[in-house]
Amino acid sequence: MTEVPYWHVDAFADRPFAGNQAAVMILDAWPEDAELAAIGAENNFAETAFLVRDASGQADWELRWFTPTEEIRLCGHATLASGHVLLGLEPDRAAVRFATRKAGVLEVRRAGEMLEVALPAIATEPADLPEAAAALGIVPVETRRNPDHYNLFVLESEEQVRMVRPDVKALAALGNDSFTVTAPGRDTDIVSRVFVPGAGVDEDSVTGSAHAVLTPYWTRRLGRDRFTAYQASARGGRLACRLEGERVWLAGPSVTVVEGRFRW
Repeated sequence: MTEVPYWHVDAFADRPFAGNQAAVMILDAWPEDAELAAIGAENNFAETAFLVRDASGQADWELRWFTPTEEIRLCGHATLASGHVLLGLEPDRAAVRFATRKAGVLEVRRAGEMLEVALPAIATEPADLPEAAAALGIVPVETRRNPDHYNLFVLESEEQVRMVRPDVKALAALGNDSFTVTAPGRDTDIVSRVFVPGAGVDEDSVTGSAHAVLTPYWTRRLGRDRFTAYQASARGGRLACRLEGERVWLAGPSVTVVEGRFRW
């Protein structure tokens, strides 16, 4: 039987039972992908983050993420959760770097009482997406897309974002794309919700990768390099977003709610 350290972290949350849940697991070496997928399904969180010491010298750790159904190319909240665990184990350390399979080298560093995670900025272009808009049940004022499976729908108000009731089966039939609806916020600069049913996540709680898409769009529209954001899911979460060159920095707190051993 294999036994490894395990943490359940609520990322982008200042208290338990908020933000987005992630499992963080430190491995000695990579097992077969089928085992990683089975563990992701067993945890049944939006993402499980797997960490192995990096031997290449380009980062401190290798990092991979699995949803309950598949491996994904980028996950912000589980990266923040991984940084929360590792920097908690080394309180004198200022930052930790992660080598990923498809998103390059990511970083989590201390930012006052919080942590911030650096993700690649994801640009979008205008696009016509009538099937997705119909599945979301919306008439957007603007629709944009990045070919790496990110779709952005801009609405007029926070109320419209909160009222979205998607047909998740119809969205899932369009593939494992991410579908983000957004608008100006009431208490924060912007608000959003994110749906990824094709990857086993009907509605995500707080999505770092979606804010890597939202940040280039909203900094340009707002005319400044930073803004505040709220993801209006059932659990909800607040983020401080900043564009710095080709990177997006997302800041927020995290909370460990379970620490133990995982056996299989």
